[in-house]
Amino acid sequence: MQDLAIIISTTLMYSTPLIYTALGGVFSENSGIINIGLEGMMTVGAFAGATAGYFTGNPWIAFLIGGIAGMLFALIHAVATINFNADHTISGVAINLLAPGLSLFLAKILFDGATTTPTIPMENKMPRIFANIFPSGGILDTIFNNYATVYIAFILVAVVYYVLYKTKFGLRIRAVGEHPGAADTLGINVSRVRYSGVLISGFLAGLGGASMSLALVSSFRPTLVSGQGYIAMAAVIFGKWRPQWAALACLLFGFSTALSVYFGSPTLPFTINENLLSMIPYIVTLIVLILFVKSSKAPSALGNPYKKGER
Repeated sequence: MQDLAIIISTTLMYSTPLIYTALGGVFSENSGIINIGLEGMMTVGAFAGATAGYFTGNPWIAFLIGGIAGMLFALIHAVATINFNADHTISGVAINLLAPGLSLFLAKILFDGATTTPTIPMENKMPRIFANIFPSGGILDTIFNNYATVYIAFILVAVVYYVLYKTKFGLRIRAVGEHPGAADTLGINVSRVRYSGVLISGFLAGLGGASMSLALVSSFRPTLVSGQGYIAMAAVIFGKWRPQWAALACLLFGFSTALSVYFGSPTLPFTINENLLSMIPYIVTLIVLILFVKSSKAPSALGNPYKKGER
């Protein structure tokens, strides 16, 4: 049972950054803007969060700064795709190239040529809100003694669901993603709504990156995100652009990572090549996309530029 508890705890830990980022993708893509740039927004969020955490010593401020950094890069994507009708995929790929490059450049300037940020002391990482609640070393302690970012992520799933399906703002987000011309005739400012969707997307992706550098590890390094943004994008597709299903997809991908960590443990009576283990999350992602992408129906206007007055 203890081994199962370890796998569950690890699943929650590794799925958390994916959940934040996938929820961001749900917002952007329901508004009609493809956001391939989630990977880059996560990267810059991770760097900004780690840097702010080191200088301020306050993980909550650093977490917020990580989200804001992701939002600033989302603003670039919004201007390119909404104002200039740039191809969404090309804009997103450009962000994925720009974000890690800028992060490394700033890291070298701020930390004397280093490509990683200094390690954040344990007391300045995100807190474990259920620490010392359950008997130490027990099953419940193993499962629930996770960082606060884990529980915030699951709260956000409910919040995003409520916003998208129970509020006027959410209805407008989905309307401009399905039929922007019809939304325009009803007096909805399509550009403004899409800007909101993309900026929220960047903020949440930035939080996803910051949750990695402030909780999962204690610093930023060039390989920290390493494809997590693309996995979150796959979770959005697998989850059929709905927050609750996207979160479940993230748990699946987090579980695959947890298995790779568990089977890489030196305490097991057998060994598996670490390169094969590191492939597990990406193999699962590919299999899921192959099996389910055809059954997923994207918002009708996803990826289509819109000019006011068009029908």
